[in-house]
Amino acid sequence: MDPVLGVDRAFWYIFGVSLILLIGITAVMIYFVVRYRRSKNPVPSDIRGDWKLELIWSIIPTFIALSMFWIGWSSYTGLRNVPDDAIEVEVLGQMFSWIFIYDNDKETENELVVPVNTPVKLNIESLDVIHSFFIPAFRVKVDAVKGLPTYLTFTPKEEGEFDIFCAEYCGTDHSYMTAKLRVVPNEEYEEWLEEEE
Repeated sequence: MDPVLGVDRAFWYIFGVSLILLIGITAVMIYFVVRYRRSKNPVPSDIRGDWKLELIWSIIPTFIALSMFWIGWSSYTGLRNVPDDAIEVEVLGQMFSWIFIYDNDKETENELVVPVNTPVKLNIESLDVIHSFFIPAFRVKVDAVKGLPTYLTFTPKEEGEFDIFCAEYCGTDHSYMTAKLRVVPNEEYEEWLEEEE
C-alpha cells in the first residue's frame, strides 16, 4: 500500500469514527435529558445489573479501538517496509541544515533530488542535537538523533518541488532549517547525479 494513502486513510477513518461518536453521544445525551427529566421521571431508574447493556458498551468500544489500531498499524508498516529496488541517500541533520549524500558520494546541502516513481530510502542521523526530518507532502517524519541511525522510505508519485522541515526545536535558528525535495524524471536524475558540483 502507498504510505501516503495509508496515512490519509487512517486519519480519515479515525476522524470519521470520532465524528459519528460525537454526534451519536450528543444525540443520546439530549434524548435522555428530555425523556428522563425530573418532571416526567421523578423517581430515577436503576439500570445496574443489566448484563446485556454492560456487554454492549464493553464490546462495541473494544471493536472500535481495535479497528483504529489495525488501520494505524497498517499505515505504519507501509512507512517502515523498504522495497528492494529503493535508492538510498544518507541524510545528516546539523544546526541548521540538512546534508544529503548519494551513493556516488555526491553531496548537497538543503536540496534532496530523487527520481519520480522510484522508492527512496533515507538513512538519517544527526551530527549534533535532536532534529526531526519531515516531508509533509509524503506524510513521512522521523527524529534524527546523534549516534542512533534510523530511516524512512517513500515513493514520490509526481514530479515537483516539495518542502522539507525540521520538526523538532533544535536551537535559535530552528525555523530556518528548511530544505527542498525535487522530484525529477529518471533521465534527469541520472544526469544530475553525474554532474560535477
